[in-house]
Amino acid sequence: MSQVEDRLAELGLSIPAVAAPVAAYVPVIRDGNLVMTSGQLPMIDGELAATGKVGAEVSQEDASKHARTCALNAIAAVKSIVDDLDTVRVIKVVGFVASDPSFTGQPGVINGASELIAQAFGDKGQHARSAVGVAVLPLDAPVEVEITCSVS
Repeated sequence: MSQVEDRLAELGLSIPAVAAPVAAYVPVIRDGNLVMTSGQLPMIDGELAATGKVGAEVSQEDASKHARTCALNAIAAVKSIVDDLDTVRVIKVVGFVASDPSFTGQPGVINGASELIAQAFGDKGQHARSAVGVAVLPLDAPVEVEITCSVS
């Protein structure tokens, strides 16, 4: 097991199976030393963990937990094409938050993903980031996260 997987285990987490795509794309692709995931939804055992808009049906606290799940799913996608997660550096995180029109806490929601990545990858988890509010996401998910990594 890698140090990344050991750190996740210390948090009580394990790398799940890669979530199946919900449309015509692949979950992850590698081009040279770059690895890019598709947007990952908060899927747990093949089921969407929640639906609705953040700030209405979904609280910011719950949405942050769902962003954490999305990040774990993104790590699973990366692991599916990289032999050793210890060779991975996370470069960029992009988070989308399906937001009630009055909700402005998107950065706090995506912190759930960023914090998990930092905990799992240590210094190699420090990344650039965007947190974007949107009207709706696939399957009415409250949050979606994608990551871009480099592999040494």
